[in-house]
Amino acid sequence: MTSAHDASRRRFLQVLGGAGGALIVGLPAFAWNPDELLGQNPVRLNPYVRIEPDGTTVIGSRDPEVGQGIRTAEARILAEALDADWDKVIVEPLDLGVTTVGGEPHWTLGHQMAAGSTSIPAAWNDLPAVGAAARELLVRAAAERWKTTSANLRTSRGVVIAADGRRLGYGGLAQAASKLKPAATRPRPKLPSEYVLIGQDAGDVDARDIVTGTQHFAIDEWLGDVLVAVITRCPYPGGRLARFDYAAASKLKGVEKVLTIPPPDPSRPPGTQPLTAGVAVLATDTWTALQGIAALEVEWQMEPHAAEGDAALAEAAAHALAGEPTTVVRTDGDFTATFEHAPRKFKAEYRIATVAHADLEPPSALVKIDHQHALVIAPVQNPRATFETVRRLTGLAPDKIEVRLPRAGGGFGRFLESDYVAEAVMLAKAVGKPIKLMWTRKDAFTHDLYRPFSVHAMQACADRHGALTGWSHRIASTSRLQEHEPRARWWLSEMHPDDLPAGLIDNLQYAWYALDSALPRGSYRASSHAVNAFATECFIDEVAHALKRDSLEFRLALLGESRQLPYRGHGGPVLDIGRLAWVLRLAADAIGWNQPHPHGHGFGLACHFTFGGYVAHAMEVSMEGRRLVIHKAVCAADLGRVVNPLGARAALMGATLDGLSTALRQRISLDKQGRIAQHGFEDYPLATMAQAPHAVEVILVPSEESPTGAFAMGFPSAAPALANAIFAGTTVRIHQMPIWPELMRLL
Repeated sequence: MTSAHDASRRRFLQVLGGAGGALIVGLPAFAWNPDELLGQNPVRLNPYVRIEPDGTTVIGSRDPEVGQGIRTAEARILAEALDADWDKVIVEPLDLGVTTVGGEPHWTLGHQMAAGSTSIPAAWNDLPAVGAAARELLVRAAAERWKTTSANLRTSRGVVIAADGRRLGYGGLAQAASKLKPAATRPRPKLPSEYVLIGQDAGDVDARDIVTGTQHFAIDEWLGDVLVAVITRCPYPGGRLARFDYAAASKLKGVEKVLTIPPPDPSRPPGTQPLTAGVAVLATDTWTALQGIAALEVEWQMEPHAAEGDAALAEAAAHALAGEPTTVVRTDGDFTATFEHAPRKFKAEYRIATVAHADLEPPSALVKIDHQHALVIAPVQNPRATFETVRRLTGLAPDKIEVRLPRAGGGFGRFLESDYVAEAVMLAKAVGKPIKLMWTRKDAFTHDLYRPFSVHAMQACADRHGALTGWSHRIASTSRLQEHEPRARWWLSEMHPDDLPAGLIDNLQYAWYALDSALPRGSYRASSHAVNAFATECFIDEVAHALKRDSLEFRLALLGESRQLPYRGHGGPVLDIGRLAWVLRLAADAIGWNQPHPHGHGFGLACHFTFGGYVAHAMEVSMEGRRLVIHKAVCAADLGRVVNPLGARAALMGATLDGLSTALRQRISLDKQGRIAQHGFEDYPLATMAQAPHAVEVILVPSEESPTGAFAMGFPSAAPALANAIFAGTTVRIHQMPIWPELMRLL
């Protein structure tokens, strides 16, 4: 059993002096005893804070950085509590914090994951304690030097200041502070009125390195005496190797080995092992390995249960939706009877295509393994899952496995899986040398864990006054939990029982229908919120139009008075109706909803509650012939207290653009032989600058609530706002994503 360290409950601190007199503070795995914990190796401490004698403050960022800005935000939280001088702060990524307790892994750094916008809430929960404790030690060291009490001292920008104006920099106090034990009681946290960093804009700490080309990403990492591995994989999900001839490949200068990758073990979930069978060429460099792959003669065999494309899945969905649901997710009142007798009835169906992650940086893994140690350097979002994969394949003790977390060029859920790490570990074990596994762009598209396909059957009814009295949302989808959980739990990744309009309408039913698929599926930005919001918000707009109601007014009437509704799952325990209504109003005002509209321009709205964040989008569009012009996009968000407004605005703007790009043209399909047809951005088009909104406005609501993340929140409501704006401007009602093919068909 893996024993997790919950830093929010175990407030133990570890403190020691570095070799040069630095103060090092972190959260340990055990109770207080620095010598016993750390020995003579401070490098393995993985400190959160290190204050050098020259006043430099080195802050460790624990969560994987995949472009969401977490290194900057975590450092700001900690530096605020420490009262550090931001101009003297250096941020360094931390490795996975793990040690061995009773033969099992014990996590020493608390939360270490980039998923579900959870990093900021977790950091807000425990990192201020580290910064405040370090600050208390520095103040106490100054008090002892000046023969006074801590109560007579204050701090500002890395300096302790006495009542008479005397000043001591943190660097000059670090050595003395390192010899003190933490206070028995937790230091008083800063009041919001005392914040000088939190709530103020801060540029990304890696920005200069990125724009100057000196930033190292995972794919750039290297070790000496490495063999580069490239793999040709079975193009048929679930298929196997029928025959191969490596004679020509093995004759190429620089090719060292040709090895087979076995098909996945059905008893293990996808993502923890190779996704499919393959043949690997190991060479002295990437080009030679690619030439070796080209020289292979390989034949693959498709299994009887081959993957099906979206058209076949749509037929399966129609059949499933005609029968009984796999899971009844929520039932309020009696929708069937209410719908039967209602004077106004509405129906619609929405289809959401399978899509890929399309990360700019494809998977890679640098692995070095011997009998006593394993080192993994890879783009990862869930380093604990990576650790568990390495542990299973090597049998090494937890403290013998090192997982480093370099910056990754994207993520969006793809790097939550560790299939590519498993491939590299297997190859490194087989040849007894370090391996640098490289995926091509084609590999990344044809062997992804895709966002599930889904069909949404919507029904609603209203009374004679136009008030909704019933609502039904039934989803048929290819659950990403199919190979991970028992069938009875597959719905958990596909529906959220308390998503709106649940709690707003007396008679409501949510139901889920399973679609089986051999195509690998995985997590995606904003999870199922990304697709369910499209169906819900488009259908609300459709119902409002049928009732001859203004879409904004209809939504606000449906939301009703400000109150809190229970919300189970991530983002709960409550959903605040007032906060959602407010961002909806802000977005509508910013787009000019109640102002005169230019002729031929359509305006659309949508809103959604995602992972604790409240976001609304408003769009203004027009058609110039067969060209869609997005004149303006507005994103209004209430994310609680915002740690770094510049980073939050960037995340919301990026999510808005990504949401529109994904919705417009992106789709994964199968060719006639049952293989993934898309091999790169040339046939999986991202939105161009000309297709992007002419202007994007982001509005952040000031709040004193606990912060949420921002990366996922701006994604779900962008696409439905666009579809609703298209209808308002063209009368073409969109029922499918991607939007563009249907729009062109219906115009």
